[in-house]
Amino acid sequence: MTFDVPNDSRLRSPDFLFGVATAAYQVEGAAREGGRTPSIWDTFCRQPGRVLNGDTGDVACEHYHRWPEDLDLVQDLGFDAYRLSISWPRVMPRRGEVNPEGLRFYEQIIDGLVERDVKPIVTLYHWDLPQYLDNRGGWVNRETAYAFAEFADVVTAALGNRVEAYATLNEPWCSAFLGYELGVHAPGLKEPRLAYQAAHHLLLAHGLALPAMRHNAPQSRHGLVLNFTPSFPATERYDDQAMALLQDAINGHWFLEPVLEGRYPSLVTRFRPESTPVVYPGDMDIISRPIDFLGVNYYTRSLVTHDQDGEAREVRVENAQRTSMDWEVYPHGLYRLLTDLDRQYHLPPLMVTENGAAVTETVEDDGIHDDLRCDYYNRHLQAVDQAIRDGVNITGYFAWSLLDNFEWAEGYSQRFGLVYVDYDSQERIRKRSATLFREFMAERQSAGAGAAS
Repeated sequence: MTFDVPNDSRLRSPDFLFGVATAAYQVEGAAREGGRTPSIWDTFCRQPGRVLNGDTGDVACEHYHRWPEDLDLVQDLGFDAYRLSISWPRVMPRRGEVNPEGLRFYEQIIDGLVERDVKPIVTLYHWDLPQYLDNRGGWVNRETAYAFAEFADVVTAALGNRVEAYATLNEPWCSAFLGYELGVHAPGLKEPRLAYQAAHHLLLAHGLALPAMRHNAPQSRHGLVLNFTPSFPATERYDDQAMALLQDAINGHWFLEPVLEGRYPSLVTRFRPESTPVVYPGDMDIISRPIDFLGVNYYTRSLVTHDQDGEAREVRVENAQRTSMDWEVYPHGLYRLLTDLDRQYHLPPLMVTENGAAVTETVEDDGIHDDLRCDYYNRHLQAVDQAIRDGVNITGYFAWSLLDNFEWAEGYSQRFGLVYVDYDSQERIRKRSATLFREFMAERQSAGAGAAS
């Protein structure tokens, strides 16, 4: 058995980038080693009731010590690329201070990937803001955007062109809205106005960082990763359709339109005027600097209706297949997202930088048969294939995640990995989904070798 992708699919072409991803705080552990100082997630995890079971990322998957074994896994599974993130407080434990040991850790990973013929894809910020910056207001403080530009300069100067592609930010919607409005992610605030201001400063940080990144790594590609949960109207009524459009504007276009077109969506500023952030002259020119690629993260959709208070209410789809995160499995949502974005914007090349499913599973004598995850990947790869056939320029796909890991507010209760991690022994056990990817990668390689001969 392998993935049901047609033989003439671009996904089978050697120039299509297949990868697997992780993030620093979720896998590294070694929270107090190597000169690292606390991040907002170290602080958040220690606040009672914030994270399920009081879990923390202190140990995680011990990737800090086991990285050679994990890179061997990436290589053996046949992936073209590995997407990782850089721990800001490991590299810059205090404002203006560079930690050579922290930089060396990432340099050896990049060198290890190159030696294994795996392309490094580096995300500079995946939510682990240094606590010393949060003490001064975090992303609500405009100065944090300039601090990020300094961090990006340090990292890209050290890693340079060895990295295939750099993403400035991962899912700034989560950093801003989950962290500052809904309070379910660090730093855990519940102030909607602050969320929109944090979002603006995150985008400003992205734009401020790009010139130094391009100078330090002129042969690398430079872009941004956004998450999308496309909203579908629960009925054909005009108010449900309008609410779905507004939710998409807030959740996705609020971040994409400034980057590609230099303005915030008028749909949001008109109907949520109280949330409009403070924007300085010239900010939008900085934010809209050209990018080489856009990373698209997709897991599920949202089905929404319009309630009596003029707010969106999510509608649960009965009898739908769902992951252990209770997210609906809806591959058509990925197809619709990719094709809708392509119709609405003049896009750079796209990469699906995260896609995957959390599954409740147990280790059996004959392995781990994560059938729902296997089916999830199979159907979503078909959706990507169809989007490409319909004209969308998609150049890569990354499975989330290589390893089971610390899943933020859900702690260790949710497993997204292709590889099972026994958190007591740190043993890595490949699941059926890992085997499927390995078989598919081998097929691609074999077909490519045959075509070359």
